[in-house]
Amino acid sequence: MSKNDPTLDENWERDTLRRLAFATLNEQRRARRWRLFFIFLFFVYLFVTLILVVKPDLFFKSESSDTKHTALIDIDGVIASNTAANADNIVTSLRSAFKDKNTSAIILRINSPGGSPVQAGYINDELLRLRKKYKDIAVYAVITDICASGGYYIAAGADKIYADKASLVGSIGVLMDGFGFVDTLKKLGIERRLMTAGDHKGFLDPFSPANPEDQAHIKTLLTDIHDQFINVVKKGRKKSLTVEDYQKFLDNKALFSGLIWTGEQALALGLVDGLGSSSYVAREIIKVKKLRDFTLKPDYLERLAQRFGQTMANILSQEIKGTISLQ
Repeated sequence: MSKNDPTLDENWERDTLRRLAFATLNEQRRARRWRLFFIFLFFVYLFVTLILVVKPDLFFKSESSDTKHTALIDIDGVIASNTAANADNIVTSLRSAFKDKNTSAIILRINSPGGSPVQAGYINDELLRLRKKYKDIAVYAVITDICASGGYYIAAGADKIYADKASLVGSIGVLMDGFGFVDTLKKLGIERRLMTAGDHKGFLDPFSPANPEDQAHIKTLLTDIHDQFINVVKKGRKKSLTVEDYQKFLDNKALFSGLIWTGEQALALGLVDGLGSSSYVAREIIKVKKLRDFTLKPDYLERLAQRFGQTMANILSQEIKGTISLQ
């Protein structure tokens, strides 16, 4: 075959193009594999890092596993069923702290403006039950920025209450708030059509005029809950105050009016027993300065594992589809 044969030139060009195409395809495959490998490595690093932050005991044995400690439980934020400071979380933390054989005492570190009286009541009831069962373990409430309303409802169940001099303490009261839009609807020319079975079924409807009879009924509900709150506080403070101071405490009606005070004022009024932080109480009062956190944390690992698995499945699916399409 001649060197100048056009068929040879055509085959040579076709073979070169084929080689270039396969080389490009192989390079893309290698790049994809390396990208997938580094993505996988990143998620493994992220997963291990989170485990070390959230549950270090899985890798490192706690130094204090066989030594006495002061149990610490944080009650942070609004107390409600859908927040971290809900009764289930706090009660579970309390039970774990009381059951631990090395717990010398328990500190409830409270920073809460209050919340649900039901959730606070659950916690207070369980706290009293556990204190009766584990009589050798004292409970101290330590107030940080604020301990108001439902927060103080819980604190009243402790043996002693401590606060910072600038903490806000009190708000022993109950409220129910809302809005009324009756005149607004009239101005907009909107007619409210509310149908109920029961004379008072729509008593909380914000678009209907307030009914004095309904308002009086709500007032009785609030008064009843307020009385429950006051009784819990009186019962709790009776153990800490002298007979004379306790009588002054009962006679001071302003304490149960919903007002708040600073930590210094609260100390003088008998709402708290002393000024100090969690570390101060552990070191100077309990005499066991080592703190161990028993606060129930959100299960970040489970959420991360689910998201990690889903993300990796999506990435693998995309990579596989990409490889098939290139072939």
